[in-house]
Amino acid sequence: MNTDYLKVADFPEYFRDVEHLEDFMSTPSQELIHDLAEVPGDVTILGAAGKMGVTLARLIKRAAPDKRVIAVSRFSEAGSREHLEAWGVETIPCDLLDREGVNKLPKTENVIYMAGLKFDFKGREDFLWAMNTIAPAIVAEAYAGSRIVALSTIHVYPWSNPLQGGVTEKTPPLARPGEYANSVVGRERIFEYYSKLHNSPGRNVRFVYAIDMRYGVLQEIAQWVLDGKTIPLETGTVNILWQGDAINQFARLLRHTDTPTSPINIGGPELVSVRHIANRFGEIFGLTPTFSGTETDCLAVNCDEAAGILGNPNVPVETMIKWVAEWAKAGKPTLGKPSKFEVRTGVF
Repeated sequence: MNTDYLKVADFPEYFRDVEHLEDFMSTPSQELIHDLAEVPGDVTILGAAGKMGVTLARLIKRAAPDKRVIAVSRFSEAGSREHLEAWGVETIPCDLLDREGVNKLPKTENVIYMAGLKFDFKGREDFLWAMNTIAPAIVAEAYAGSRIVALSTIHVYPWSNPLQGGVTEKTPPLARPGEYANSVVGRERIFEYYSKLHNSPGRNVRFVYAIDMRYGVLQEIAQWVLDGKTIPLETGTVNILWQGDAINQFARLLRHTDTPTSPINIGGPELVSVRHIANRFGEIFGLTPTFSGTETDCLAVNCDEAAGILGNPNVPVETMIKWVAEWAKAGKPTLGKPSKFEVRTGVF
């Protein structure tokens, strides 16, 4: 029996360094260990070298050490492949737009699809659409019959009043300003088409903001408060989820797929005020935040369906705030990859 699992009693007061952080984030929950034991077959993670993929692969290997875990990526960033292999994860370099290369990959019964393009696509909109529609088609055809948990985004939803509880999965995806959201609607529809064609189980994960000490909504707001930057309030409400909880839930969805595939919102159980977050950081830092604008409609997402299946996350908002505050105040490293949660044009 795997006894290496997440325990609230073991939560640290703060994280000493990146190694400590990544070890904690990749600690599986008891629920994940149980769910993966009930899911037959090995696991392939496509697009595994991104911000979340490396930790996810390590998490799954820790939760199910007897399973073959395969990480696939172009591995353009130095060190990610070596880290994965040191943890017992197999790595295979592959461009997911290369149909021949994808067809040669080992075909596992379980796939988590994390590839895609969101940021800095101006001037290469054709590549944006290729990565978000053609690559999924190649993958869905190659892995016909496999369970496919594919990451999507809340940006396929309309703005809504957070006082109304957030949009649910019953709200259909729609074209929004900016080509990114439009291309992700395409990605979802591609996976739906092939799921119906091949009777493949799956989930399209409409995911909201992950919280890591090195990037994400809390890290950005903490830094704004420390730097005395005026904090915009137009996007005044956010749904946030500790990254360790997020990747646990992604992996658990392999046991909770639908045929044909269906959307599911993954995020925190509550909507959190940006003003409140900034004021909490101000209290901790001994600073007074400044604000501009007023709260208005935002991407408020209701995650009740996921909570009913997977339960609530382990790490509460206040704990995340305290962890991020210590990390930011100590000047520990960040990734320099802003979430741009405050951007309202659809162009990231």
